[in-house]
Amino acid sequence: MTDATDKNGSLLPDAERLTYIGKIVRKTSIDEIPQLFNVVKGDMSIIGPRPLLPEYLALYDEEQKKRHDVKPGITGWAQVNGRNAISWTQKFEYDIWYVENQSFILDFKILMKTIKKVLVSEGINTANMATTEPFNGNN
Repeated sequence: MTDATDKNGSLLPDAERLTYIGKIVRKTSIDEIPQLFNVVKGDMSIIGPRPLLPEYLALYDEEQKKRHDVKPGITGWAQVNGRNAISWTQKFEYDIWYVENQSFILDFKILMKTIKKVLVSEGINTANMATTEPFNGNN
C-alpha cells in the first residue's frame, strides 16, 4: 500500500492505496503463505477462526471469547462464508458456530470452499477497502 492522502492530508481508502502488486498478492492470497510456519510450529491450525489483532481482546464479549477455545486458523468458516465482505457480528457468529460444530468433515468442507474462494477471488474486499474495517466492539 502507498501512503497517498487526499487534499486534507487524510489517508485515501485502502482500495485506492493498494498497489498493482499488492492487488495481485491480495487476490491470490499468497500473503497468507507465511502463516504456514505458524502451523508447522503448532501455534496455528490450517482451519479455525482467523487470529485477530491483540488490541481487539478487550472488546470481546463473553460469547465472542469462545472463538479462542480452538487454535486460530489460516482459513475458517467465516472466511468461506464472506471473508471481508461480512460484518464483524456475522464473523463472530460463524467463528462460534465453528467452535461448537468442529469436525473433520467440516474442516474438509472449509478447505474445499477455501480453494474455490481463492480461485474466484470472492469476498476479499469490502466496498472501497482492501481489508476489513477495524473491530470496535459491540457499539
